[in-house]
Amino acid sequence: MTDDSDICNRQERLPSWLKKKKDLRELRPLKLRLRSACLSTVCEEARCPNITECFKSPTATFMILGDICTRNCAFCSVKKGIPSDHNDQEPEEVARAAKEIGLDHVVITSVTRDDLADKGASAFARTIEQIRKQLPGSSVEVLTPDFSGDTSLAGIVFDQKPDVFNHNVETVERLYGCVRPGAHLETSLCLLKAAREYDDSLVVKSGFMVGLGETEEEIHELILSLHRAGCDIITIGQYLQPTKNQVPVERYWPPERFALWSELAKNAGIRYVVSGPLIRSSYQAKEALRRIREARGRTGNE
Repeated sequence: MTDDSDICNRQERLPSWLKKKKDLRELRPLKLRLRSACLSTVCEEARCPNITECFKSPTATFMILGDICTRNCAFCSVKKGIPSDHNDQEPEEVARAAKEIGLDHVVITSVTRDDLADKGASAFARTIEQIRKQLPGSSVEVLTPDFSGDTSLAGIVFDQKPDVFNHNVETVERLYGCVRPGAHLETSLCLLKAAREYDDSLVVKSGFMVGLGETEEEIHELILSLHRAGCDIITIGQYLQPTKNQVPVERYWPPERFALWSELAKNAGIRYVVSGPLIRSSYQAKEALRRIREARGRTGNE
């Protein structure tokens, strides 16, 4: 059973291990580049706590297909509603911006677009294609929505052979109804399995948050489910309420718990784990890919 003696409840102030300063001066140069190209990043839209560190590097996760999501996840600060028509030139603009910034690992994500016939799959494919064309030496990671469970649509993305296919499960199964309405854990796990089965060379990745009301036992089961789905990489981070409009934090889990979950995942067979209170899905993404490739090289598993 879970011992709650070392867990802060939601009435307590933000623990010291979750406080991280943002230097707006260091954010400005990359922000100006992104605004001049009329591009969005999930780093900004989701209020990532690591934005200063990443923008200074520089690195960023580009968000395609606009900044309005068709779903209403209770944890997310991205705008919800009816999206406008998306920009057909966006794939070229993203690739051009990545080249100008000097990225050698490009991460692409999107809002969920249930309003589109292909759920946005072709936009991912075209963006990967343009990045390959304009930055032939870069690696590409995609963080996709669930395509409403249609793995044939996911196949449009797989066919472009991204280096990493990432789809986040976000939380444990019991909490989906209130935290992630319109989604289902089994749908997400099936998508990850489809990626694993498509090509052994594809690096499969997923991640989830804690602090939404899950139990220790549920966290353990979710980790094992991600292993069974074929994930090479998982990320685990603490949920932080972005604004008063999102669901409040139920628990602040201490750093030592994240270390224990990391060991559990590695012992289960997941090759690389990025786990900590401030970890987000794309944090250290380039390093994670490098480590997976090194591990595969040692075992001869390509």
